Amino acid sequence: MRVASLQARDFRSLTALELKLELGITSVVGDNGTGKTNLLEAVYFGLSGRSFRTRDRRELIRFGDSVARAELTLCPDPQTTHSLLASVSRSEGRRHLLDGEPAAPGVISDHRPHLVVFSPDRLVLVKGPPAERRAHFDAFIGARWPARTNLRQEYGQVLAQRNALLRRVSAGLSPAAELDAWDGTLAKAAVPLIAARIEATEELAPRFAGAAEDLGLRSADLRYKLRSEPDAESLRSALAERRDSDLQRSRTSEGPHLDEFDLTREGRSLRRYGSQGEQRAGLLALLFAERETLIAAGSPAPLMLLDDVMSELDPGHRELLVARLSDGGQTLVSAADEAALPAAAAERLVRMPSGTSAGLKAVA
Repeated sequence: MRVASLQARDFRSLTALELKLELGITSVVGDNGTGKTNLLEAVYFGLSGRSFRTRDRRELIRFGDSVARAELTLCPDPQTTHSLLASVSRSEGRRHLLDGEPAAPGVISDHRPHLVVFSPDRLVLVKGPPAERRAHFDAFIGARWPARTNLRQEYGQVLAQRNALLRRVSAGLSPAAELDAWDGTLAKAAVPLIAARIEATEELAPRFAGAAEDLGLRSADLRYKLRSEPDAESLRSALAERRDSDLQRSRTSEGPHLDEFDLTREGRSLRRYGSQGEQRAGLLALLFAERETLIAAGSPAPLMLLDDVMSELDPGHRELLVARLSDGGQTLVSAADEAALPAAAAERLVRMPSGTSAGLKAVA
């Protein structure tokens, strides 16, 4: 799966950009403020319909304009092409089209590569709240095992219904006995999600440790920390034991929605005790572990979008990072200092002009 081209119009600072892409590493270089990160974000937006930098898509619209758009051509094989167009309008909201027609997110996901993003903002995966890590790992599970894509959503729906019932019982609108059935339903939905997380962690942990070692983060480990036993009967019993507490708080206090993924070094949490550099290395190691796991499982290599990834790595670790990207797939790397790029990352360059990027046409 290859992204063959990008067209961006009025997308943040990109007034008109056309870019052809090949497999391998493409480095986007230029001074700060020339739109390097915006280019990577346009690729992400075109593929996913979302931004990795903001929840408010209207921020993507160039100041003074009314619509931002990013269109990509995808080549799943040499004989087939598809187009993905994402746009956001101040008056009409968002559109996401596959070959010119609206399509459900699940259908679009089947036609695009899995996306892996490194940016300074993404450090929230290491140092932010557990909910960020749960969402990230559950997305990886969907990429690794497409049949398990809906496990998180299915569990979340049952959890929301149980929480709503807790509020009704607390208000005297429903009998507490109704929770018996929902305890069993929630436990049943939790078990496959927990099992998938355990399996994903077992596959990722050794690759995470190896990638972290290459990036100078020794004795690193990835752990999945469960709040409850991973079987339905144990979880159902735990829910029953905590029912009074749940009724007081009107929320469910047992289940995988409270579990944690912990990235550690020498047994100490990177979230709590890691330096900024160690947290960056931990995030990169996790992303590389996911990439290697997908490739080893026979899945297409994900599209890597690496923003400002070289700035805090010494030359040796930059070389190791690039070497890990040499086994296929497609990667876009942004860098302010072209001289800091390893030779293999400088073979295909997109140089962003100073000032406006209007009319930029580039072949990588």
